[in-house]
Amino acid sequence: MICGIVDLGSNTIRLSIYHWEGQDFRLLLNKKTMAGLAGYVQDGALSDGGILVACRVLSSYLAGYVQGGVLSDSGILVACRTLSSYRALLDNFQVSKMHVFATASLRNISNTGEAVETIRDVTGIPVEVLSGDAEAALSFKGAVLPGGVSTGLLADIGGGSFELVSYEDMSITSACSLPVGSLSLYTRFVNGLFPTSEERKAMRAYVEEQLDRARTAGVRRGRLCGVGGTIRALNKLSVDVFHKPPESRSMTAEELRELYKLLKKDGRDTLRQILHAAPDRVHTLVPGLVILNTIIKAY
Repeated sequence: MICGIVDLGSNTIRLSIYHWEGQDFRLLLNKKTMAGLAGYVQDGALSDGGILVACRVLSSYLAGYVQGGVLSDSGILVACRTLSSYRALLDNFQVSKMHVFATASLRNISNTGEAVETIRDVTGIPVEVLSGDAEAALSFKGAVLPGGVSTGLLADIGGGSFELVSYEDMSITSACSLPVGSLSLYTRFVNGLFPTSEERKAMRAYVEEQLDRARTAGVRRGRLCGVGGTIRALNKLSVDVFHKPPESRSMTAEELRELYKLLKKDGRDTLRQILHAAPDRVHTLVPGLVILNTIIKAY
């Protein structure tokens, strides 16, 4: 059987088409849309940084956004348009089944019910909103159980939240979901394309505060399994910067520290390097790396 699975995220909306029989499945097609539902809004107004990025880099990216904790009509419209286009694509392939799951994009807003209802009324497509605990558990099941290291820490860094799962001998020992992601961190703290030294410092302090609230600081792990677009983009950048084989899928803590030193230089060469490796994440890569390096330092 063939079915479509949609991840309605804060930064990207992703469609994956699978062929599955029983417990066996195979990915046939993967398509993503940089919808940016978390947006570039501070105190209910579009920030100068959002306008700068929109005009210079991602002019089509800001169709939807969050205002004061409420997903605006424009943001809901972006979700509707994207889901309708995915439904039409599946119809062309005569695929009837499409399952849509939302994470922090709809979980961390105050009008979740209204957004889900409007999407269903406009498109006819139901959306299931995953809890933070469910998202963390599913990330572990998808990324670690198929053959990862038996003991470690999983970090799923999204646009609007990040999930942490500590596990031993392939069993979860603790899990949490924190309401901060690469895009929401950018929105909250950064006024330009790249964060200043003070903005980076504020982002680190905020992530540290969130980790302290999670009360998992006593956990220590030697290996981390990374999930999400931010970590995939950092891996591409690592391959480019350190001249590693294209198929490489691992990074050391030292390499990530070196990437941070490179990215905080905030110059034309830095921009060119990011645009070569991960152009669609030019503004969220540094905030995402701040999250990842803070997690590595803490654990």
